[in-house]
Formats: sequence, structure tokens, C-alpha cells
Amino acid sequence: MRSFISRLGQERRSAKTTPGPSLQETPKETMQQHIYRYRKQRGVNLGSWFVLERWISESPFEWAIGSGQSDLDVAKGSNAKQVLEHHWDSWITASDFEWLAARGINTVRIPIGYYHICALDPSVLTRTDFDGLQHVFEGAWSRIIAAVMTAQSFGIGVLFDLHAAPGKQNQDSHSGTSSPVVSFFHSKFNMQLAIRVLRILVTQLVALQTQEPVINNIAGIELLNEPHAASHEALYTWYKEAIQEIRTLDHGFPIYISDCWMTDQYADFVANLPPSWALTCVDHHLYRCFTRNDISTPAVQHIVSLSDPNAPFPQMFSRTSEKLAAAGSGLIVGEWSAALNPGSLQGAPDEHRVRTSYVRAQLDLFEQYCAGSFFWTYKKERRGDQGWSFREAVESGIFPNVVGMIPVKDFVRLSDDISAREVAARNVASDQHASYWARFPGHYEHWRFNTGFDQGWNEAYDFFALDRAGKPAVSELGFKGYVAKRKVQEHIREKGVSDNLWEFGEHSYSAVISPCSLVGLCSSAGCSWLEQDIPGISISCISDVGGPFLKLFQSTDLDKAQMLRSTIFSITTVDLIFTCQNRQSTSLCIHTSVHDDVSVLD
Repeated sequence: MRSFISRLGQERRSAKTTPGPSLQETPKETMQQHIYRYRKQRGVNLGSWFVLERWISESPFEWAIGSGQSDLDVAKGSNAKQVLEHHWDSWITASDFEWLAARGINTVRIPIGYYHICALDPSVLTRTDFDGLQHVFEGAWSRIIAAVMTAQSFGIGVLFDLHAAPGKQNQDSHSGTSSPVVSFFHSKFNMQLAIRVLRILVTQLVALQTQEPVINNIAGIELLNEPHAASHEALYTWYKEAIQEIRTLDHGFPIYISDCWMTDQYADFVANLPPSWALTCVDHHLYRCFTRNDISTPAVQHIVSLSDPNAPFPQMFSRTSEKLAAAGSGLIVGEWSAALNPGSLQGAPDEHRVRTSYVRAQLDLFEQYCAGSFFWTYKKERRGDQGWSFREAVESGIFPNVVGMIPVKDFVRLSDDISAREVAARNVASDQHASYWARFPGHYEHWRFNTGFDQGWNEAYDFFALDRAGKPAVSELGFKGYVAKRKVQEHIREKGVSDNLWEFGEHSYSAVISPCSLVGLCSSAGCSWLEQDIPGISISCISDVGGPFLKLFQSTDLDKAQMLRSTIFSITTVDLIFTCQNRQSTSLCIHTSVHDDVSVLD
């Protein structure tokens, strides 16, 4: 446990944390809502379902007016109502959600336009480009709610995204119209209407959480997709107003904002927002196939620029994710793909291998720094595009068949045995904590450490254990900084402010809420036996006490991983094994018993 002790040995910071929002603002969440909102989101965009994009789905544009590139073009064409409703009913069905769930996808991002909620309030179309088209879009909302319910039946959360705002927030046709004119930021009417649309939408989504059948799987709402603001100050002002409006409706509803490809600046913006119980998350979109520089850069260099921790982009993700976590926020990549421009692939000896490496480099980056990521897009009508179609990327093997932590043996969350293990692990950690700080005279409150340990352990187990039946992958906490800060604030409310809050937060709770850092204890006999029986596998026991899991090794050799996974069942102390298969290397972890003859390999 030397690494655990060395971390504790770092100079402790005085954490006289100031109380956050008032007690009455504490959000009320069911456990299921909590997990859908804050787990690591392994996601996919359901592109061109409600907000159409011709390059993704061609058929709805057959009767569109003019060149037919947008929702408005289709809505003004022949048979628009029938065309759109047929598309909404057939583009994504229950079988698609079933397929996604079987691959570990636990959240989908659904782009919608302001006109899709006109059934809730027809006046949202007044004085807009879609004025007079209520009859075309009035059937959208019931189908959107049906999509949410279907997703929930497969354990999939939903992140809504206002992809098309009144007046258009960017020049692209996926903002509702084919016009290149962006009038959203030049019209007070449009900006206020967008806030009213968000208010209507959130009011409905909050109500669904209390009505029968209860809907628990709303992950949040993104205020605007890829806004192209002439003035970022204007966007900051609008963001603040929209956030405040939503907070008056529900103090805990998660909000996502686009970073306009200026992640540092918008991370600063979020970090400086007034204290709130609710999550405000920054969304970055990552593509490497559009600009001149993208096209002229070889694919291998793109891969290195994402996988080298010292490269500018990973460095940016590192500092912004750290900044956001400290502020009780988080970072996601709301759109990314396997697409590379043909110019980047020139001279590549094995295009499939290059694409696979490109996908893995991105997944590895997201795994390290992000609370979630969403591939763009789920599918295309015309087959043959592994770069943009998630289904084809999986089928071709450039994207892993399953993502997430994959258990091969289930466990019972509330068994007496597991409860006893928690107590034993906490006692070991607490003794180590107390004995270390005994060398430095001062006033301590080690009971805070024990409280933090218990809460962190239970938090991690809740994510692992909830609704496990039939799922290919377990859930894990994604928004660690947000949940940790919220738990510290709750602890302050219950136990009061103290100079020793660091014992609860930094050195206890925060140390055990991450599944990949959740590590436990194993007997020396078990570890030694593994090393002797399976030579050639690099076993690296992470020895920090802080939870029930022990990461045994990482290896790029999948055959050896399978060998170890099958052989390890002969150890009687093992009752859960899972692998992280969405990274370049495979991590194999076990859940272990706590023994009297504990020894730890460093």
C-alpha cells in the first residue's frame, strides 16, 4: 500500500470549504435518475431522426422543395406530414435500441428542433420560418416521448440536444433551414423564444419523472448545438439566462453547453458560474476531416496528436477536465467519428488498421479525460461508410463490439459477505490513514475519512450493481468531480464546516468513486499463483486501498487476457471479473475477498 500512503503523504490542503447552495435547493433524485445522469456515458447520436440531414438519410427529401437539404424544405414539400411521420416511425425502432444496448451503449443523444415541440405549444412557431407548419410537426412530440420510453426499457439514457434554434444558431442545414443566414444572435425575439422552448421542454421532461409510467432516463439537455456566435460575450449572456431559467424549474436538471471549439474559454465560463447543485457540463465536438490542415495531415499524425499525452490536444483535455472537475462539472465529447479525409489516408498500407487505431486513440483519450462520448452517427441510409456509421464501424471491426466494463460473473450487491468486506477494507484504510498522520501533530477528524470511505464505496457499488440483469456492461461513475463536490457539500450541511474536510473529500470519498481506481486487497498466494501459472503476462497490482476491486494487469495481447480470465476462476476469492475492452489495451480486474494474510504487490 505504499502508493496509497505516498499519496496521503502529500501536503494536505486546508479545505475549509464554504457552503454551497441553500439546503432547500438540494435536488431530489431517485437512484435510477442519479445513475442515468452521472454514469460514464458511452453513447451514440441518433442523427437524422428528427432533425434531418440529407447525407445521412436521403428518402425523406424525395418530395422536398428546391434543393432539399433541411427540415423546412421537407416540411414545405408534398405529403410532408406523411413523409416525416413515416420516417420518424421507421428510422429508429426498438430493435435499434436493443442492438445498441447489446454493445454497451448506455446513452443516446437525440437532436431535435424547436418546431418539434409545437404540439406542446403551437405559438413557438409564430413569427418563425416554420410559422403555419404546425400540422406537419404536431406528431413529433409523442414520438419523441415514445423514443425516451423505449430507450429506458433497454437501460439507455437520453441526452436531448437543441440542434435547431429559432433563426438558426449556425449556417448548416441541420439547424432547420437551408439558408446560410444566422439570425439567432441578432434577434432578441429568437433568443428569448429559444429560452421559452427550453422552458417548455424541461417542464415536460421534469413532469415525466413524476407521472406514470415514471421516466428516469433523461440524462440532460444541451442548450444549443454548435452555435456560431459573432460575440462570445453574447453567447455567455444567453447561456447564463437559459441556465437560470432552467434552474428555476428544476434545481437538479443537468445542462450541457457547446464549447464552440474553444474548450479552455468555456471551461472557465462554467467554472465561474454561480454555485449550484446541478451539473453544467461542457460539450466538445472532435472531428479531424474537414479543414485544410486535417486533409493534409497523415492519419498516423492524427493518431499521434490524440494519443501522445504531451501533444497539445491531450494537454488541453487534461487541464480543462481537471478544471471542470474541480468546479463540480465535467467534459464530454458530444460528437466524434471514425471519419478521415482520403487525403489523410494516402499512402496508408492498411486503411482498416489505421481507422481502427484512430478510433482507439479517441476512445482512450475520452476514457481518460471525459465523462462520456457520443459517436456521430448511429447509421446511414446508404451503406458503405465505416467512418460515419456506427453500425458499420462495429460490424467492420474498427469499433469494438462491446464497450464498457464487461462482467463475466455476477455478484450480489447487498450480501452480508460484501458488507463485511467493505468494513474490513475501510478499517485497513482508516488505520493506514491514522497511522500516517500521527507522525504530524495536529487536530484531525479521522471519522470524516471513514464516512467518506463508506459513501464512496457505496456510490461506486450502486453504479456497478443497479439494474444489472441482461446488460453486457456495468455502469460506472462518469461525472466524478460533480458527484464528489456535491457529496462534500452535503457532508458540510450534515456535519458542519471544518479545516479537516480534506479527510472526507480528497483522501477518502474521491479515492474510491472511480471504478478503474477502485482497488482492493488480494492474498499474496493468489497473486503469486497467477504469476507462476501464466508466464508472460505482466501483472501490475494497483495497491491503493479504496474499494473492492483490484486491477490485475493491462495487456495488448487479447489471447493472454482470455487465458487469464478463464484461469482466474479457480481462485476461490474471486466473484467478479470484468474487462475494459474499449481501450488499446485490455485491463482485467477482479473483485476479491479481504484476507488476514494481506500483502500487496507494488
